Amino acid sequence: MSAHTPSAGNHPGRRLYWALADCRTIVRRDLTHLVKQPANVAWQLGFPVVSVLLFVYVFGSAMDVGGEGDYRDYAMPGIFAMTMAFGFMNTAMLVAVDKDRGVTDRFRSMPMARSAVVGGRGVSDVLSAALDLAVLALIAVVVGWRSDGGPLATLAAFGLLLLLRFALIWAGVLLGLLVPNQEAAGGLFAVAFPFGMVSSVFTPPSMMPDWLGAVAMWNPVSSTANAVRELFGQPGASGGSWIEEHALLMAVVWPLALTAVFLPLAVRRFQRLSR
Repeated sequence: MSAHTPSAGNHPGRRLYWALADCRTIVRRDLTHLVKQPANVAWQLGFPVVSVLLFVYVFGSAMDVGGEGDYRDYAMPGIFAMTMAFGFMNTAMLVAVDKDRGVTDRFRSMPMARSAVVGGRGVSDVLSAALDLAVLALIAVVVGWRSDGGPLATLAAFGLLLLLRFALIWAGVLLGLLVPNQEAAGGLFAVAFPFGMVSSVFTPPSMMPDWLGAVAMWNPVSSTANAVRELFGQPGASGGSWIEEHALLMAVVWPLALTAVFLPLAVRRFQRLSR
């Protein structure tokens, strides 16, 4: 781990330098664990891969999105968004494991920037999410999915997906610090499942009961899913509501709002941990 003397941090420029250096060290540590434990990546991708197989090959022929085209083209962008949304569970689990094993307390006792632990987790999780997204996109291509948007639009769509993941990292960090142990962190699936599924991932909200459709429409996952469908040039089955018509705008606003709420809370919780 990088270490520096207290006098080195008196100047603002030096403090920033050491904060970035410490953050880089945490990122390297997290990515090293990722490389040495590929089973974690396989586990995280398990549910979306199974979803692809189920909704493309098993249920796809029976699904209807209002005559908007092939269901595969509707479902794949939604599965991308769901994978990014569910990623916060992995973040919470890793944070809870570090806390249980005393790693977090060890970091806090070292002469390192406090922001490095939380910031390093955020950077490493975004890099991990990019890998997950690349693998899932490859699987989508194998099953016959293609983006009908241009190269820039396609890159923008993947950028919005990573933006959603980035925003939810801080919710995962906060939850990982709040839960009493890693076993409790495993129970967060009960929170993630309705968050990801009560959305436009697999079914247009306009085809749901009115009250449930309203919840689904205002789900941040729905805004990202609808926005990437638009950028991919694929069916959206919009119900005509304001939030569905402005999916691209909300796919940026929602993550910024989530980051503004959960990032300060995560940092504050980390700073208040008992030694």
